[in-house]
Amino acid sequence: MRAAARVRAFARNGDRRRRTWSDRYITLFGLALLAVLASPLVGRAVAAVPADTDPARAGAGLALTALLLAGALALARAAGPLGVPSADASWLLLSPLPRRDVLAPALLLLAGTAVLVGAAAGLALTGALGAADLAARLAVAVALGVSWALAGAAAAVLAQASPAWDGWVVGLITALLLAAAAAAAMGAGPGRGALTALAAAPQGAWTAAATVSAAVAAALARRAWAAVARIPAPAVLRASDRAGLAAGAVLGLDPGALSWIAEDAHWRTRTLRSRPWPRWARGAAAVAWADWRRAGRRPGRLAAAAATAVLPALAARAGTGEAVVLTVLAAGAAAVAATGTAGARRDAGDAALARLSAAGPRALTAARAVLPALLGGAWLTLALAGLDLAGPGTAATGVPLWPLGALCAPALAAGALRMARRRPVEHTAPVMDTPLGPVPLGPVQWALTGPDLAALGCLPALLAFTAGGSGPLFAAQALAGAAALAAYCALRRSP
Repeated sequence: MRAAARVRAFARNGDRRRRTWSDRYITLFGLALLAVLASPLVGRAVAAVPADTDPARAGAGLALTALLLAGALALARAAGPLGVPSADASWLLLSPLPRRDVLAPALLLLAGTAVLVGAAAGLALTGALGAADLAARLAVAVALGVSWALAGAAAAVLAQASPAWDGWVVGLITALLLAAAAAAAMGAGPGRGALTALAAAPQGAWTAAATVSAAVAAALARRAWAAVARIPAPAVLRASDRAGLAAGAVLGLDPGALSWIAEDAHWRTRTLRSRPWPRWARGAAAVAWADWRRAGRRPGRLAAAAATAVLPALAARAGTGEAVVLTVLAAGAAAVAATGTAGARRDAGDAALARLSAAGPRALTAARAVLPALLGGAWLTLALAGLDLAGPGTAATGVPLWPLGALCAPALAAGALRMARRRPVEHTAPVMDTPLGPVPLGPVQWALTGPDLAALGCLPALLAFTAGGSGPLFAAQALAGAAALAAYCALRRSP
């Protein structure tokens, strides 16, 4: 590690072989500021831990914890997880320096991220099961979560070094998803007694489980450390490219580029078979048909999107609050609807192909709105049906809320298309002073472009969700959703 550190120090500046006190002060100040900002959230989460166990809450909380770990492991597998900056990837990675020394900063970053994810999983586990002795149970749960997260990070490193381990990681992600489904089913069915017994297990059993988990994590970490020395350079280069593109998108406040990065990474290594174009596809329908073909070529993503419809019901059963459930509903519906707007996003950068079709902008917008309306409406219908079964959707008036999914579909399509055509972040926009400090208006305007139209078109549905469903609100939602999409299509003057 010393040789790599000396090379990096020489590359920065020949006079700076060591970090100065000001560098250390900036790092410590940033960490302290992050701790101050996060401490109120952690304090509220700890204060909300119940003393007794509710089986429904425990099942949903365990399912969300398993989904958190599965999502983190899937993200680590997709990201690499070990990558280096572009300068190091250009010459340090291919130099005679030891591979471990070059990848040491990435290993430290991965370990720190795993510790944070594990601590969050441990806190979620404690909040799900409840604890009479909060301090002792929280410490053991956090140790369990950190051990699981570190073991997952080590497995992701092994998967980057070996295709055989990549299969094991996929199997582990599948096992976590099955465990989440089993926990949710136990909380709503005959497994409530098992959840109560798990929460009431003695402290010694929890400590033993944490000890075994730490031993397994240490063994995997040791094996990963040995594998880092022989990890293939092409694997690190691919991870470095993805990390560099993602960092540029985040630092440039252009999160929309992240989806393009994921799309390019998916299609780059795939060979597509040619199929005849449908005879009925002419004009605007022919241009919009490309989005349907793109969606049809990724059935796995459609299945995953359908599976995420259970998240609002799990959040409701876990006792996260009405605001969190509503946020999950809105974010999920908008994200699923946006998966069908790749063609509109492409035309926002270059509308030449759309102009060659000789289709009017209004007809083209209407044709492209069908797929996002179908995707977003179907997902919202499934999510609201799950909420109706969980209870909160029918608490006010007894009227089920699932029909609102189809009624909100036009507004979701209009918002998704508006999101797809929004311009990059305007960094020259003025800064607004708020009680929380100065806020740049450019990122705020970018974030609200699209969701503003969807929220306006779904306003009656929001009232129905908070106050209870009724016939007049359903009729108002049908009119508002259709009006939002019709107005957006009518105002389009270019593809």
